[in-house]
Amino acid sequence: MKVLLYLEGKTVLQKSGIGRALYHQMEALDLAGIPHTTDLLGDYDVVHINTYGPRSLRLLHTAKRQGKKVIMHGHSTREDFKNSFIGSNLLAPLVGKYLTHMYKKADFIITPSTYSKKLIESYGVKTPIIAVSNGIDLNKYGKDEKKEAVFREYFQLENDQPVVICAGLYFRRKGIEDFVKVAEQMPHVRFIWLGSIAKWMIPSSIRKIVNGNHPENVSFPGFFKGAVFQGAMSGADAFFFPSYEETEGIVVLEAFASHQHVVLRDIPVYEGWVDETCAELGQNVDDFVASIQKILDKKVDKREAGYQVAQSRSIDKVSHQLADAYRQVMEL
Repeated sequence: MKVLLYLEGKTVLQKSGIGRALYHQMEALDLAGIPHTTDLLGDYDVVHINTYGPRSLRLLHTAKRQGKKVIMHGHSTREDFKNSFIGSNLLAPLVGKYLTHMYKKADFIITPSTYSKKLIESYGVKTPIIAVSNGIDLNKYGKDEKKEAVFREYFQLENDQPVVICAGLYFRRKGIEDFVKVAEQMPHVRFIWLGSIAKWMIPSSIRKIVNGNHPENVSFPGFFKGAVFQGAMSGADAFFFPSYEETEGIVVLEAFASHQHVVLRDIPVYEGWVDETCAELGQNVDDFVASIQKILDKKVDKREAGYQVAQSRSIDKVSHQLADAYRQVMEL
């Protein structure tokens, strides 16, 4: 059995969770000993499609005509398309119908969480579907003083300067407005949002925030990976992710794996695997400010419980679940 892993729009999506999920799939397949390729012209038995653009749709139909098995990865839902790009709310109903068509045509669906599984099933999709985490490579994260020094030096942070980070695309859905509002109430703390997307793709209200309509203690320096990003994940005082909608949230796993204090919006996707024992959960700006201040005052420490969550979704465990999914597909 050989698997074709497909990601359309790689240049745009490589900075997103979907882009990182593709590399996690490669790692998982390597660990499971299953051959894989990204070469559309090569030989393969199963195609695993991560995106839903026109080329993805064409590949789905072509593979089906050739008698190959097709897995759609349910990263995307109508709900998480909203409040993202310009016009996304107007297009969401059409995108929902389009996604439903692709999910119904596939032989099998893998989606990152029980929550996203329920959403896709609510569209009337009868295709077999299982929830498998995107996974996390625990070896890439964790306490590393050298990487933390790189992070603090890059952003010119004094040793006693409290700093809170977030990571994500510049989407309203990610809670970027609340991120800034929390920073306004905590001028003694540096807030850094790691991530980016082409600004012409986002609404003007969000573009203005990123371009400078924010307090002096907020920075939007762009996308980072490697030592700066990993050093930020473990070396910041807290990871604050006020997203309104996710299908899992790879950055949350990365923060847990980094033994980081985590502050999240309490949303349905976390039900069953994230709760108050491993993260601070809130619903509004006041909640988030209170949670972050508790962490800075050392009144709460849930890092070990958070790390245990990351361990439960390690790439090692995910590799076995993916391998089982591919075998199920081949038996259909």
